Amino acid sequence: MSDAAQSDTRGARPRETDCLTCVKTHPFPDAITEETRITADALTHDTSPVAARRLTVMVVVPTLGAGAAERGAVDLAHVLIGAGHRVVVVSHGGRMEEDLADDGATFVRRNVHSKNPFTVLRNAGALTQLARKHRCDVIHAHGRAPAWSAYLAARVLRIPFVTSWYKGFREQNPLKRFYNRIMVRGQRVVAAGDQIAELINDRYGTAWDRIVTVPASVDVSDFDPDAVSAERLEAMRRAWGATAQTQVILVLGRMVRRKGHHLVVQSARRMKDMGIRNFLCILCTGEEGMSRYACEIWDLVVASDAADVCRIVNFPADKQAAFAAATIAVSAATQAEGTARAVLEAQAMALPLVVSDLATGPEVVLAPPAVPDDRMTGLRFSSGDERELSAAIVRLLSMSQAQRQAVGRRGRAWVSAQFTPSVVSDRLLRLYEEFSNARGG
Repeated sequence: MSDAAQSDTRGARPRETDCLTCVKTHPFPDAITEETRITADALTHDTSPVAARRLTVMVVVPTLGAGAAERGAVDLAHVLIGAGHRVVVVSHGGRMEEDLADDGATFVRRNVHSKNPFTVLRNAGALTQLARKHRCDVIHAHGRAPAWSAYLAARVLRIPFVTSWYKGFREQNPLKRFYNRIMVRGQRVVAAGDQIAELINDRYGTAWDRIVTVPASVDVSDFDPDAVSAERLEAMRRAWGATAQTQVILVLGRMVRRKGHHLVVQSARRMKDMGIRNFLCILCTGEEGMSRYACEIWDLVVASDAADVCRIVNFPADKQAAFAAATIAVSAATQAEGTARAVLEAQAMALPLVVSDLATGPEVVLAPPAVPDDRMTGLRFSSGDERELSAAIVRLLSMSQAQRQAVGRRGRAWVSAQFTPSVVSDRLLRLYEEFSNARGG
């Protein structure tokens, strides 16, 4: 379908119930029921998640280390295998290989993370051979470089091609736009949240009936603030150098530029200028350790005279204790993101949140003025504006402990109602039911 033809579908989305209107007019936390959140394409199918025919699905993902695409690919394999399908995962590999092995997926190591055009073409041939060997019914790509190879293989084999989007890619020039465009070539395009779905439609005119919204999920039983002992909590705060009176701001997301850690440092400097002292910003590096950006952040901390209120640490192994030890959490993303898993985890741990308007959609963090103060689960600010970020942080820190706890409890209730693994797996299986039926189920 041409861009011109597809653009006619803009504004005509058979949408999910508008989240903001629904939150305003219905009692919390049932403001958005599961029925109203099902995307319109799912409404045309049987609501049963049981597929009619066993499929073999090839999942192609750059690496299996940290990141939303990697976690999403592993979760997809888990859901499909649990429903009786076979999954072949092709990737350069990483620490989550063990998760795939535990689920029983077939893993094939290949450097599909490479952006070299010649490597992409060689990978296309290799994926074609692999898909023939395993008699794959669908190829599902998570990431642009592997998507090019996967798309070519799917075309040769004449089988469905699916893509998953987890963030809004930058398009600073025509070449980058062309490169990114592969992600809308899928027969179905999976968006990790309403915000990403709208970006796909706005930017490319992709028809709404080709876009399937599947957010991230979190098992709230794994993120229970009441399960963290006082000893674990105090050990975490001591490791950070926080006293009993220190208000801890936990910055979410890997330390990459698009996560906006520099804005947090600038806001910390602004808060010091306002005379606020008894706070501590915790910025965590991921598996990559002290990356170039992390070093830039530390230089900014030093140059801003904020070393007394900012810490750069390795992300704690005890993630739940880190959330429990914090006062609030911040996601300052400067690029559009889907339903960030870290945001869901923080809310599940009953942490009040400050998020940028690109960090996650309004259906994830309920914030004024979209909802009244007594229903808020956090605050939102304009991406890139450290003044607004500072004001939002100060507002949450200025609340009484009881008020912040109430905000946190609402966040946990919201995640428990709307972002559970069962909700996500049902949506994925409905999508694959289409392919199952089309293949002769």
